[in-house]
Amino acid sequence: MAALDALQAWRALLGEQRVLNDPATLHAYAASTSSCSTRPLAVIRPHSTAEVQQAVRIAAEHSLPLYPLSTGRNWGYGDACAPTDGQVIMDLGGMNRIREADGELAYVVIEPGVTQRQLSDFLRDQQLPLWMDSTGAGPDTSLMGNILERGFGHSPYGNRFQNVAGMEVVLANGELLQTGFGHFPGAANQRVFPYGIGPYIDGIFTQSNMGIVTAAGLWLMPKTAALSHFLCSVAEHAAIAPVIDALRPLRLDGTLRSILHIGNDLRVLSGGTVYPRERAGGALPLPDALRREMRAAAGIGAWTVSGALYGNAAQIAAARSALRKALAPTAAKVRFIDERKLDIADRIAGLLGGSAAGRRLKANVQLGRSLLDMNRGIPNGRFLAGAYWRRRAGLPPDFPEHANPARDNCGMLWVSPILPMRGADLLRLHALAEPIFHEHGFDLFVTFSMINERALGGVLTVAYDKEDEAETQRARHCYRALFDAVMQAGYIPYRVGLQSMPDLDNGDDSYWRVVGRIKGALDPQGLLAPGRYSARGGGRG
Repeated sequence: MAALDALQAWRALLGEQRVLNDPATLHAYAASTSSCSTRPLAVIRPHSTAEVQQAVRIAAEHSLPLYPLSTGRNWGYGDACAPTDGQVIMDLGGMNRIREADGELAYVVIEPGVTQRQLSDFLRDQQLPLWMDSTGAGPDTSLMGNILERGFGHSPYGNRFQNVAGMEVVLANGELLQTGFGHFPGAANQRVFPYGIGPYIDGIFTQSNMGIVTAAGLWLMPKTAALSHFLCSVAEHAAIAPVIDALRPLRLDGTLRSILHIGNDLRVLSGGTVYPRERAGGALPLPDALRREMRAAAGIGAWTVSGALYGNAAQIAAARSALRKALAPTAAKVRFIDERKLDIADRIAGLLGGSAAGRRLKANVQLGRSLLDMNRGIPNGRFLAGAYWRRRAGLPPDFPEHANPARDNCGMLWVSPILPMRGADLLRLHALAEPIFHEHGFDLFVTFSMINERALGGVLTVAYDKEDEAETQRARHCYRALFDAVMQAGYIPYRVGLQSMPDLDNGDDSYWRVVGRIKGALDPQGLLAPGRYSARGGGRG
């Protein structure tokens, strides 16, 4: 009865079209790349902060749990699903205004539904001399959703939460909170200094269920005069460790400002093709001989490092020189990509026509342009291709336009450990993961990213065929074994999927007790996203 009364009240507030509980809608929101999908009670779609406040008060009156999301594209970690069945999804995708843009001080104020494509297009159309940071998750993903998960992208502004200044938050009682200097009337400094005065509380609204963030200030990067991408690779697995150790000083001293990504051969291969079922004869994991053959055909090594250099021509020349010098004692061979080189390669590819060499060069040019676009904040869905590795139908015909791995029934589970930026730690973690993947019959896709000056953020992907129940079960077991192994080894993940949130409490842990007390003070009814990044609630995968 409470649910029916709440639905009626929400419909009076939002209208019939923005309060949905029909089977098709509920099924769409239950779609997930993981193997632990949940089904909502209903979906509500407020379009303003005032509507969010009123909707929250209705939920409180009827004691119905709300699960807010931005666009619901949290691939590999839960997608648009709540931690448990029966929660009401509050879809904030319709709150997609860019409230403010300041070209001089290089910031915008965005709402949760603002996508990577939208902000990129806005900056271009308004001719603002700014670049946003972009992730590889696709143009239709939310900036806010990734920020609140403390995600990272590619540029010097890739540590995204570090570039947030001032949040607007709706609390569980409907109260509106402005963080930083925002609660002082007429504050002229709200978007230029994030901490305000007094306790800095913005962090408690990331990876939490303490409130609903309805707006945030986001710093952007001024366009640079020049941009160059670089790639380097090593032929043998163990040779990546000296490369990490050689690059670390350049990251620490600021020579390398962007977030560098280090992918193994399978991670790179999966960006351009899907699992070759016929050639592999169905064997899992991919046979070593075929893997070496595919690596050779693609012209890649065991590991590939990808990053960007920003600045004026002199700064980039100096960074290139420092990079060559640092890598000289290692087995890595570095090459640089810029617009001029891509234009020349494109002309050569045209002369080669439809030959094998021409096609390969054309594909490399397209990849190079996508990488440069990503570096300057123009998102591209092509980097989602890895999610389709085990999908029986392969890549959709219109890929990468509007790619949606959850809707397309892709199977993907991510484990994302943080480790010290040392080659020895990378090899140790890889040695820990590889036999687990092999035992369960999965290809080990792994990327390590230099997410700050001292840490590597790993993303280890269990890609599986969701149409095969036995394989799905193996994927669950593989994920569980991998998650437990990285936790035991001390490489704690920086974010987790819904199925692992209850496992974050390691017993007698004062941290989670304090989190619980803050939650109890802000949300005594436990209305907002119960089970999300909390020692209480949720279920094991």
